[in-house]
Amino acid sequence: MLLAEDDRSVRESVARALGLEGWDVTTVSNGAQALEWLGEHHADLVLLDVSMPLVDGLTVCRVLRSERNTVPILMLTARTDTSDRVAGLDAGADDYVPKPFDLAELFARMRALVRRADGFGESPASNDGDHEALTLGDLVLDTAGRRAERGGEPVELSKTEFDLLELLVRNAGIVLDHSTIYERIWQYDFGPDSKNLAVYIGYLRRKTERGGAGRLIHTVRGVGYVARADDR
Repeated sequence: MLLAEDDRSVRESVARALGLEGWDVTTVSNGAQALEWLGEHHADLVLLDVSMPLVDGLTVCRVLRSERNTVPILMLTARTDTSDRVAGLDAGADDYVPKPFDLAELFARMRALVRRADGFGESPASNDGDHEALTLGDLVLDTAGRRAERGGEPVELSKTEFDLLELLVRNAGIVLDHSTIYERIWQYDFGPDSKNLAVYIGYLRRKTERGGAGRLIHTVRGVGYVARADDR
């Protein structure tokens, strides 16, 4: 795996902890080095700091995705605003961890990303061999090709976004609580104080409601979320 982090103390301490957990870690200190290394090597996972010299983490993310590199990317960011985190997801990241972070949570998120990339829970909402097209109103999900469109227009989704949307659509009309969604998508319940799920829900809404399209993902306060093709 590759760790790209410009803060030397953070880079060395995280690399040391990862090594103790059994990870084979390569470290770089800026985005240019990250792109150079990834151009020549395969990585099972990339930990990518957002704010780095020469080339920042968001640009690294965009370049990798434009090159069709599907390596799982976990962003490390000191920025706490939702808009900053959304920018990372928009760039193609699969998940993010805000600094300062708890190592146990970091490791849990890393394991979840690698499991999904290896095919464990590839489509956590579906059964083996179940690749039918799912529909909700004018939204269509092709579970085999992992493509989505609404009103005939493609909806570009990251791997985690697609997994989350599929889970909700496959259970349309059923309210899924936060813990259930965390366990199904991340295989780890980050607890009631985590904003991770809310960020992904907000981002899915932005993508599926473009052009003034009606809301498909509804909040049930105090419980969770439900996919429904009307505004009731």
